[in-house]
Amino acid sequence: MTLALIDYGAGNLHSVHNALKAAGATDIAITADPDVVAAADRIVLPGVGAFAACRDGLLALDGMVEAMAARALNGGVPFLGICVGMQLMATTGEEMGVHAGLGWIEGSVARIPDAPGIRVPHMGWNDVVPARPHPLIEPGEAYFLHSYAFSGGDVLATTDHGGQVTAAIGRDNFIGIQFHPEKSQRYGIALLERFLEWRP
Repeated sequence: MTLALIDYGAGNLHSVHNALKAAGATDIAITADPDVVAAADRIVLPGVGAFAACRDGLLALDGMVEAMAARALNGGVPFLGICVGMQLMATTGEEMGVHAGLGWIEGSVARIPDAPGIRVPHMGWNDVVPARPHPLIEPGEAYFLHSYAFSGGDVLATTDHGGQVTAAIGRDNFIGIQFHPEKSQRYGIALLERFLEWRP
């Protein structure tokens, strides 16, 4: 089973790679090559930083967005977006202007509203509360670090930070998580284990 971990200059690749290995992945290709992605059995899109910068980095890899769509949207292989990798699945992102996302899940990514006693960025451990049953999402605590959050359809889990904040989205064979599994200790590794075994 080949897992493509996409390298577009916007992810904590070393930590995610180590977490996937700890979860049992044995054939991980850290890659910027769309041909590798087009042949992969599973795909992981990490992401750290601003929506627009991550989007530009992904678009700069000629053929990568098309390979991801062909393999995940049309080919049905399991796909996992992490943090900004999840946000890029949305229709639009509103960080430093409005920018088009991949459009895989209808919704937008906007700054978490300021509220009394609430710090932005949302940083640290917080509950993951399933919104509906999903084989990858279980209740527990995960590590979050973000200032922007998704609002829209196909929400799989939420957390609370001055109000309800999306923690996971997805449908069919693709899922996105706002929290960092590589920083979430046993909860994060267990989720990655389930991803590696997932047969959507």
